Amino acid sequence: MTLQRAGRPFELKRVETLEALLQALDEHSFDVLIADYNLAGFTALDAWNAIGTSQRDTPPFVVLSGAIGEAAAVNAIRRGISDYLLKDDIAKLPHVIARAIDFRSAQRAREQADRELAVSERRLAELTEHLQQSIEQERAAISREIHDDIGGSLAAVKFDLAWIVRHAENEEMQRHAQAGVDMLRHAMDASQRIMMNLRPPVLEQGIGAAIQWLADNFTRRTATPVRILAPAERIALPPTVELAAYRTAQEALTNIIKHAPESTEVRIELTDGEGVLTLEIADNGAGLPAQMLDKPRAFGLRGLQERARTVGGWMDVSARPGGGTSIILSVPLDPASAAAATEGEAP
Repeated sequence: MTLQRAGRPFELKRVETLEALLQALDEHSFDVLIADYNLAGFTALDAWNAIGTSQRDTPPFVVLSGAIGEAAAVNAIRRGISDYLLKDDIAKLPHVIARAIDFRSAQRAREQADRELAVSERRLAELTEHLQQSIEQERAAISREIHDDIGGSLAAVKFDLAWIVRHAENEEMQRHAQAGVDMLRHAMDASQRIMMNLRPPVLEQGIGAAIQWLADNFTRRTATPVRILAPAERIALPPTVELAAYRTAQEALTNIIKHAPESTEVRIELTDGEGVLTLEIADNGAGLPAQMLDKPRAFGLRGLQERARTVGGWMDVSARPGGGTSIILSVPLDPASAAAATEGEAP
């Protein structure tokens, strides 16, 4: 009668048991469910729980009841029931129903948007992983070509020029040949550096040895000592995780050279405890300014974050002005944990 007086057309279906309620939800689509708090044989909370455990698309649920106490009403709302209305205020029922329907519609739209966003993020992660694998495969192929073709040719030419240096009697010819040998040595060194950047062969010895190699090169270039804390034994990792850790350490050390040259010490810690690979690179420099971390064109750090996601991990960057910078890569080594992290359940 209240709805009729409010001029709202409606169809009403009444059920008396939980089974009848679930059956009605299977057979019909409802705009709103209305229930007394205490029903014959069950309560409104029982009905709400039954709907929730059945994994149905729940319409808005309004409790229309006598006084049940503030605590019970608050508990009902906290458990997801849309609204609670005293029968003494039944004149407000049309307004309460309209508000509950609007709220549920907005909630459904938000849930749909969340699902679409999750699908989009998963597809983006898959695409990123595919692109990353393609890049690494291409890098490895180019590295092999440089080693097998260009490297071999340069070595052969250097051998011939060295023979000329040893046997030529003309001093000018010897001088030119020696200049050629020196230039070839420079070209071969450059080829080695390019191959190392494309696909570091040192990874074949494990991530610990690879990071030690990066640290030694860093110290040789900057005279800044690097303290490494890592297990003595080799950590067994999938190749993709190993490469992600290597690139993270490489980019972090490059950032120190670029943005924290005043650092007097760098610490690298590598652990694989509790099924999670953790790699931290920390310096004691001035610390990256916050605006730099948010820069749209901070492709180096963003690239590392995307690379971490492709192996089911995540990367954190913390910096305090004057307190240094810390980059932490965390990768669950358990496949189930990695999948959960990819879906955003990781911190």
